[in-house]
Amino acid sequence: MSRIGRMPIAVPAGVTVDIAENNKVTVKGPKGTLERVLPAEMTIAKDGDSIVVTRPNDLKKMKSLHGLTRTLINNMVIGVTEGYEKVLEVNGVGYRAAKQGKTLTLSLGYSHPVVMEDPEGIECVLDGQNKIIVKGIDKEKVGQYAAEIREKRAPEPYKGKGIKYADEVIRRKVGKTGKK
Repeated sequence: MSRIGRMPIAVPAGVTVDIAENNKVTVKGPKGTLERVLPAEMTIAKDGDSIVVTRPNDLKKMKSLHGLTRTLINNMVIGVTEGYEKVLEVNGVGYRAAKQGKTLTLSLGYSHPVVMEDPEGIECVLDGQNKIIVKGIDKEKVGQYAAEIREKRAPEPYKGKGIKYADEVIRRKVGKTGKK
């Protein structure tokens, strides 16, 4: 039995979960609304103030979908109550970030500034010139946008310059040494 799949999802007060046909789940909460179509094979049932996901049989595919379905619903519930955020750090001499409206401008040592537009439902907040906080209610979108920002200048192993996640550890390498 899937250890994660069989755990019930607690629905906090102020959150409503609607399950339509074809397993279209809509979660409404204080921060907003999320909806997603989940695998049709899974059975999603409301049980008082909790949600239980069950699978039809023990095929390998069903086992893997079981845990996934439960986690996706749980992420939606957490998203509409607390929201998600990823913190990025810009390291390097002359590397900085600026925000104007919904536009994020990054100076990353290229000949041009890198301009990025905040996607729908995602907000970027700057903490100083070198800390970017990506916030939103959809875990997938927050992670994707943070990854796109990081991709503009991924950290390099010699000096550690670039954009990295706040909790990321960069494996450092020793530079070349001169011959005598």
